[in-house]
Amino acid sequence: MSELVTGEAVALELRPARLPSRALAVLLDLAVAIAVYVAVTIGLVAATASLDRAAQTAISIAVFVLVLVGGPIVVETLSHGRSLGKMACGLRVVRDDGGPIRFRHALVRGLIGVIEILMTFGVVACVASLVSARGRRLGDVFAGTLVVRERVPAGRTDFVPPPPPWLAGRFSGLDLSAVPDGLWLAVRQYLTRMRQLDPQVGWSMAERLASDLADRTGAPVPPGVPPAAYLAAVVQERQAREARRAFGGAVAGGGQVGAAGVAGGDAPPVRPSAAVPPVVAPSVPPAHPGTAPRGGAASADRPSTGFVPPA
Repeated sequence: MSELVTGEAVALELRPARLPSRALAVLLDLAVAIAVYVAVTIGLVAATASLDRAAQTAISIAVFVLVLVGGPIVVETLSHGRSLGKMACGLRVVRDDGGPIRFRHALVRGLIGVIEILMTFGVVACVASLVSARGRRLGDVFAGTLVVRERVPAGRTDFVPPPPPWLAGRFSGLDLSAVPDGLWLAVRQYLTRMRQLDPQVGWSMAERLASDLADRTGAPVPPGVPPAAYLAAVVQERQAREARRAFGGAVAGGGQVGAAGVAGGDAPPVRPSAAVPPVVAPSVPPAHPGTAPRGGAASADRPSTGFVPPA
């Protein structure tokens, strides 16, 4: 779906972290890990003084693997991509589509990090970050992740507009497990940039994205629902599912996830017992003034988007 992300709608709302801030975060993480490793090693040396040399060597290797390799993996998994160094530098590891990472992402990053950070003293990681357009090291490439900046100036982050109230929670039965991350990213980019698009181009993109999303979920777009409103409602449903997975069900099924919350993720397949019933809007809100054609008059052969994005 990358061909749908045109020059007008492309800018990714997540800001990739620069190499200096990432290097500082890694140094802080290593300093903490080495301090823990030294403390644990001293304690084990005193506790295993009566063991033979082979047993002491095996214990030392196990401690090295658990503290310097397993420790960062566990921390990134439990904190959803925010280690101590990244929290200090205002960074976070996310998936390519902007969602929170899981254990498999942290595992791949940690295992490859042993080679490109620990064994090569960070040389391979630095070279890979400089070559990558988004500053990704090899661990990020293989894990499908990206390190982004969380601390951005207020007002510069683009938000996904909420769907109209009459659509909130109507797609809770959709199976979203087959939707690829690239399609989710294209949908999010469209929703955050649709007010900047030419109305005709924006409407065409919304129809194509809605059609692709309906093909992946196995349920057609309900009659009478504008494609942009359909996209916003399905994205909200995905956000709510991801929030329940990440934060223990604190978010209601149809609730709107805040802009600072998670923005994507695959939920467990929820197979509807029947096809999604047609949703007919009680009334279609007036189109936003910014969605009128450039000639000044509203287009007669194209309905409105169905909802007004927040200013």
